[in-house]
Amino acid sequence: MATGSAAVAAGVTFVWLGMVLAISFLEAPLKFRAPEVTVRIGLGIGRLVFRALNLVEAVLAAAVVTAVAVGGPPAPVAVLTGLAAALLAVQIAGVRPVLNRRSDRILAGEEAGRSRAHLVYVAFEAAKVVVLPALGVTALAAIT
Repeated sequence: MATGSAAVAAGVTFVWLGMVLAISFLEAPLKFRAPEVTVRIGLGIGRLVFRALNLVEAVLAAAVVTAVAVGGPPAPVAVLTGLAAALLAVQIAGVRPVLNRRSDRILAGEEAGRSRAHLVYVAFEAAKVVVLPALGVTALAAIT
């Protein structure tokens, strides 16, 4: 794989990983522990934060896909890139709309029980936390 493309793919991948770890596994759970943050306030903040995160993730994914496509990647890099992009696409197109409908109801004052969709979203985040470092390391190892 071309050195520049591999370096860009790896660097962007590790930035993406850092954002997922910081937001999904640090900010998201901690905001509900802050004094006087209600579920409604936490959900309102969470929607804004995750909308922004997913937008930035989409841009980062596009940058990785482009760098990998241009760089003539070996099969493992191509597969991991596709997997990371697919995980994000399913989260954004499949899981987020379900979560948004639920949070709409809660923000409107309705009661809503626990959400399996939330657990699915977290599972996808955990999968990205496995795939992204593997992609970054594999891209770096593919430098020719």
